[in-house]
Amino acid sequence: MFSRTLFSYGNHLFRSSLPVFSKRSLQNQVKMADSIIKMLNVNLSDSDPELYDIVKQEKIRQRSGLELIASENFTSMAVLQCLGSCLTNKYSEGMPGQRYYGGNEFIDKIEILAQKRSLEAYGLNSEEWGVNVQPLSGSPANFAVYTAIVEPHGRIMGLDLPDGGHLTHGFFTPKKKISATSIFFESMPYKVDPETGLIDYDALLKTARLFKPKLIIAGVSCHSRVLDYKKFREICDDVGAYLMSDMAHISGLVAAGVTASPFEYSDIVTTTTHKSLRGPRSGIIFFRKGVRSVDNKGEKVMYDLENRINQAVFPGLQGGPHNHQIAAVATAMKQARTPEFKKYQEQIVLNAKRLCTGLESKGYKIVTGGTDLHLILVDLRNIGLSGAKAEYTLEQISVACNKNTVPGDKSAQNPSGIRLGTPALTTRGLAEEDFDQVVNFLDRGLKLAKEISQKSGPLLVNFKKVIHSDEESQAKIASLKKEIEAFSNQFPMPGHEEY
Repeated sequence: MFSRTLFSYGNHLFRSSLPVFSKRSLQNQVKMADSIIKMLNVNLSDSDPELYDIVKQEKIRQRSGLELIASENFTSMAVLQCLGSCLTNKYSEGMPGQRYYGGNEFIDKIEILAQKRSLEAYGLNSEEWGVNVQPLSGSPANFAVYTAIVEPHGRIMGLDLPDGGHLTHGFFTPKKKISATSIFFESMPYKVDPETGLIDYDALLKTARLFKPKLIIAGVSCHSRVLDYKKFREICDDVGAYLMSDMAHISGLVAAGVTASPFEYSDIVTTTTHKSLRGPRSGIIFFRKGVRSVDNKGEKVMYDLENRINQAVFPGLQGGPHNHQIAAVATAMKQARTPEFKKYQEQIVLNAKRLCTGLESKGYKIVTGGTDLHLILVDLRNIGLSGAKAEYTLEQISVACNKNTVPGDKSAQNPSGIRLGTPALTTRGLAEEDFDQVVNFLDRGLKLAKEISQKSGPLLVNFKKVIHSDEESQAKIASLKKEIEAFSNQFPMPGHEEY
């Protein structure tokens, strides 16, 4: 009796105090929510000044220096706005209309738009070609294709890395399998002629007949000539292989019709979107649909790439796609269909040719003897300078490039050349006559590197010590750097200006 009375009394007290408790709780929750929102809406410059300062320094470096890395570009404000948008908040595993999360109504529209515009940018019929815009970058795109088509321990052939190929095309050394491609698949490299620097298609055919690959890759990371896609197709047909073209470097040139398109002859085409295409850091896979061949009985053999590739991307290798990247791809593909974009791509090639002839006139050796595209490979062996020393010296004077192997090099760790590209500086408005000055700066920088190397000896570690300790060298570097930065700062930069 006593316990029942006590329980009733206590229950009455709880009910009578509930409205007051809930009101206070709600007020506290509102204050907490306001506090959280206020914290999350603070600009980077106020919330994290240390990081903001580093970002600002990088923006100054990009604006003040000469960006000659062939795989880099300066993307548009529209792309940057997509990358910094609310789309980064959303999970969307699966394909449009088949998601594993709710709330993807608008994400589906964005991805479908990116697919549509990607096909349109390259003049592709949606009945003959499909596209997956979810790969996070070019390397995952390539690996997804191998996973879908080649399968574990299947055989692939790609251009050897020291000859201008890419890591993901199966690179390995006698001592170690470097790329995951060579770890999970059996790879056999094909080579260039060491004298001409051009791909030896006859040797490729002979090797392919022996190796019997399931897939051959027509793609490069540092090769300045147009690939013979028709010849690749003939070799693939001879050995029954799929042809995958990796157009990561030239995708902008292809979209503008400035260079040969791989789509006519390829079964699969992969690309990044941030190089000559000038989009975000992302990757795309295009794949054939419809009839692949007709067998001996006259029956059609159909492509079955779509489901295999889509499932290799997700759930095979990735989780949720990066929707801010996909939106940025969509707007980049829209830009790629404009007359201004075509003129830009034409200027990229004109600038590369001018850069090439300018350096040749000063005694530098260009691999393949010229360029058809956006890049050149400079062989420094004739001037007695390593690629690493050249790259490091140029970096000290605000010129960004990368050391690179040349035909005949035995090690990617000690390359004999540098790779130079024109997309980024062309974006900033540099034309042929401006590249005459760029050639002058490069020549002076490389001669300075040679002078320092004579003081330091052959080792790179000693070379760096001299650069940072020898007063005469430091003075020359500082003077040339100041001159280069004054030249570079004359040209505009796309993107956010607040940094």
